[in-house]
Amino acid sequence: MSREIRIPSTRILGTGHYVPEKVVTNAEIEARGATTDGWIRQHTGVERRHVAAPGEVTSDMATAAGRAAIEAAGLTVADLDMIILATTSGDTPMPATAVHVQQKLGADLIPSFDIGASFAGFLYALTVADQFIAAGTCKTILVIGADLLSRTVDPEDRTTAALFGDGAGAVVLTATGAGADIGPVALHSDPDGRHLIRLGRDDARIRMDGPLVFRHAVRLLVDVSQEAAASAGVALEDVDLFVFHQANSRIIGAVARELGLETDRVVDVVARFANTSAASIPIALSVASAEGRLAPGATVLLAAFGAGLVWGGAVVTWRPDEAAAARPARYS
Repeated sequence: MSREIRIPSTRILGTGHYVPEKVVTNAEIEARGATTDGWIRQHTGVERRHVAAPGEVTSDMATAAGRAAIEAAGLTVADLDMIILATTSGDTPMPATAVHVQQKLGADLIPSFDIGASFAGFLYALTVADQFIAAGTCKTILVIGADLLSRTVDPEDRTTAALFGDGAGAVVLTATGAGADIGPVALHSDPDGRHLIRLGRDDARIRMDGPLVFRHAVRLLVDVSQEAAASAGVALEDVDLFVFHQANSRIIGAVARELGLETDRVVDVVARFANTSAASIPIALSVASAEGRLAPGATVLLAAFGAGLVWGGAVVTWRPDEAAAARPARYS
């Protein structure tokens, strides 16, 4: 007699985010002389950005977002089996910034590691976590996207000076015996575009070819959104909410028009937070959840692109309440 093998599937149990207290307005950027408030609003949609305080580091933000997500999930740090952090602005090259987060959270001897996939890092981390859960290795994983890029912008380069903000977003994933709520995830990279967005060791400043990045970003987000929806067997018109990488509002608007999406189905928090890199999707998810835009059972499409070029997309079913009703015990 054959025995059915059940592969665990993944569900988002809770979300959380953190942004630094300090806010820098467009007026302050304009006063530095690199650009104007009008140019910033027209070309990016950014009105303000949160900037880390002196001495505040990426792991501080990631820890705060992680705590918020754990609390929202109704769990404790002791319930975690793994921590995965997506970042390209870690505290130290070695050890991984996730280890600093683990220490600050007070987590026990669980595996913790970083993933560096630029602005698409959170989706890459989400995919890796989903695979650990599907393999039965872990039941509960904290996935964080966090970046502190305000210290790497060139204040005289208007392409980047006003674009980036600091912050962190997190989700807690859990195993469930029900149907998969994440994916399949579509991930891609094209090294021919590696020069379009870069942060070198010598210069230590973000450099970006704005017009080319815009064109690539729109095309890639449109393509991967269609791919992710098709892979999940979902029509775009049946997706309740679209959460794209919050690069800038012009890109988000252009992608929405190409896909024929109504404005109320697209999350855009760029004006409030600017581009927070790997943190942008989990911050947007957390804000949408807090604002009541994610009803139980909602179908959500996530899509991101970043330096590399890397990009990805996935369809997520939003059922945190159902997952909370059957929280799994940890593996011993």
